Amino acid sequence: MHTPLRIAITGGIGSGKSHVCRIVEEMGYPVFYCDDWAKHIIRTDTELQRQLSALVGQDLFAEGVLNKGTLAAFLCQGPDFSKQVDRLVHPRVAKAFAEWTQRQSGDIVFMECALLFESGFESLVDRSICVTVSESQRIQRVMNRDGVTHEKVLEWIRLQMPEEEKKQRADFIITNEPESDIQGQLDTLLQSI
Repeated sequence: MHTPLRIAITGGIGSGKSHVCRIVEEMGYPVFYCDDWAKHIIRTDTELQRQLSALVGQDLFAEGVLNKGTLAAFLCQGPDFSKQVDRLVHPRVAKAFAEWTQRQSGDIVFMECALLFESGFESLVDRSICVTVSESQRIQRVMNRDGVTHEKVLEWIRLQMPEEEKKQRADFIITNEPESDIQGQLDTLLQSI
């Protein structure tokens, strides 16, 4: 059975993970987006919907459509609440990644995962990349992208694993400052593997 080299791309909010993933795709490599798959699974897995409704409340799904406000209110109660949801969703995303990987024909595949280390998904890959950028750049990018305040972005950043810890745990680091050569960094990284 063909098993390609699996490389995860992670980084804090506003680091530019999606930008790096687009370049990876332009280079011809497939990318599995964990957040997108989680949303798809939540929308389509009726057993998961039943389990989430039992956990969160019966009004979580109205005619099969997720009530995002109800889920957000549940998650905002604290980390123990999000862990309960993660215990239901993460195994299904991990299974989807394994199945997706087996369908790929190339020698290298990528996984985009914001919560790579928090979810334990680093165990699903062979190597990991942390995309990093200055905090001021991260804040500005998220403010521009989401139309939120400086304080709100800082609040979101504080909810995530510190960037320094992500960098220490990753196998490789890609710097995504405005003047950075992402393509060159990726070429060098892939040649070293």
